[in-house]
Amino acid sequence: MEKNISRRNFIRTSSTAVAAISAGGLLTNCSTSDTMTGKNGMPMRVLGKTREKISILGYGCGSQFMKMPDGEWEPHFEHAFNSGINYFDTASTYGEKEPVSSEERLGRVIPGMRKDIFLLTKIHDRDIEKAKAEFERSLTRLKTDHVDVLLIHTIQPDDDVAKIEDGVYKLVRDFQDQKMVRYVGFSSMDSAERSKELIEKLEFDVTLLAMNATKYGDFVQKALPAAREKNLGVISMKIMRNIIDKGVAKPDELLQYNWELPGVAVNLMSMTGMDPLNQNLEIAKNYGKGLQARLNKKELENRLAHLGNSSNLVWAQPGYYDGIIC
Repeated sequence: MEKNISRRNFIRTSSTAVAAISAGGLLTNCSTSDTMTGKNGMPMRVLGKTREKISILGYGCGSQFMKMPDGEWEPHFEHAFNSGINYFDTASTYGEKEPVSSEERLGRVIPGMRKDIFLLTKIHDRDIEKAKAEFERSLTRLKTDHVDVLLIHTIQPDDDVAKIEDGVYKLVRDFQDQKMVRYVGFSSMDSAERSKELIEKLEFDVTLLAMNATKYGDFVQKALPAAREKNLGVISMKIMRNIIDKGVAKPDELLQYNWELPGVAVNLMSMTGMDPLNQNLEIAKNYGKGLQARLNKKELENRLAHLGNSSNLVWAQPGYYDGIIC
């Protein structure tokens, strides 16, 4: 790691705790009534037991972000931040086959705004020593001495929960004890069953789950209730990918559907170009102003049910590697 990065000189960001959540940690059932107004009119929600106030629209720095060349992604990122988005999401593996990785891109722009953003990254390796080196590399790339959330990346059906508990889970908790990490969690788009098991058996703060109106993978039915039971901060992903291009649903429907899932705080979106970003910003800032009364969730689920399988969802196909430009 770079010598100018001090692991121990950790200063917590100044996010204000929400008084409506007691010290005991009441369950968060997110809805329009739980939504506050933040910077430039951006709606905010409390991220579960962390009590952090997070923009309901998150900025993903994966494959769609990596499609934008130098000179294009910087103003895109800055516009998202200036518009009120404070949650930015990356991973050690995003863009790793490119000349400059996602984390390295962020390292160019976030130092000056670090105290004002909620930064999440992920480690992929299950081997303790490799995972340790992976995270140390992430801090160097990001030019920071801590991240707000560190996730064990992409939980798979064949992951052994006991091995995770004795291995990489202890590692991320150690990082937390050293104040290199504020909150810990995991992500999954492949196994609701294993996600549910992890939530029930281990203590996490945050989870990032693939949930959308196709109901693919049963994350809403299996993993989400377990997360709510423990008041985890829940972030949803894969909301539109390979759905919106079929022409069977509109962006506002898909975003609204996920914002209305009980316990979901943030919809994470990875976007190429200003038009999709501005469209999603407009939808987010109009959230709670009448759309939810017009959305028939059951009708939307029925309309999209035929898409809820791996043949239609590229990211659900065997061998898919998250964060690769495609």
